[in-house]
Amino acid sequence: MAADLVVVTGAAGALGKAVVGAFLAQGAQVLAVDVSAEPLQAAYGKDARVQTLAVNLIDAAATQAALSKALLAAGPARVLCNIAGGFDMGPTVHGDEAALWRRMMDLNVATLVNASRAAVPGMIAAGAGKIVNVAAASAFSGKAAMGAYIASKSAVARLTETMALELRSQGINVNAVAPSILDTPANRAAMPDADPAQWVALADLAAVILFLASPQAQAVHGAVLPVVGLS
Repeated sequence: MAADLVVVTGAAGALGKAVVGAFLAQGAQVLAVDVSAEPLQAAYGKDARVQTLAVNLIDAAATQAALSKALLAAGPARVLCNIAGGFDMGPTVHGDEAALWRRMMDLNVATLVNASRAAVPGMIAAGAGKIVNVAAASAFSGKAAMGAYIASKSAVARLTETMALELRSQGINVNAVAPSILDTPANRAAMPDADPAQWVALADLAAVILFLASPQAQAVHGAVLPVVGLS
């Protein structure tokens, strides 16, 4: 049903797949969005509960055209999970190259804004909706050699708060999770000497996202919730 449609961006990534799986377990219909069709097909195949959409969310015009068309056909989104994003270390702020700043702002901010522009009008028309963004625990304060990433994830937190104020009177909740290091194969490969038990399990983060997307969180607006693991 249209009322149960959940849009997940970055759906072919490790967290995106965990979030899609968690919503499917609750009986939702999912529109899985990512930049390339092949990983989406590999992840979801012919699952009738999942529609897939390949679009570059950094491209505002392409996102508006493709996602608006998909939502017009499937019905308004009940939930939008802005999972798409990325991480890059950098040199010092004074040594950063412009390309790194553009990449972090594009991946972490433009994707959120462009997907929201396409999905929010339908939520407003329906008088209800939930938006869950992904900030970062590391972005609550400055970190050396992470200036571009910290700035982009700080922008996600402030946009979450701003959108919450703009949309709460329309029946729409906007909140964010702020995870520390996620326990993914990529992070294990990049940090072989670290202890993954100190990291955030994907299923645990997905559970928090599901809570923020649930009726139980109807009184929560503009929260940026730290999710930093069990120990």
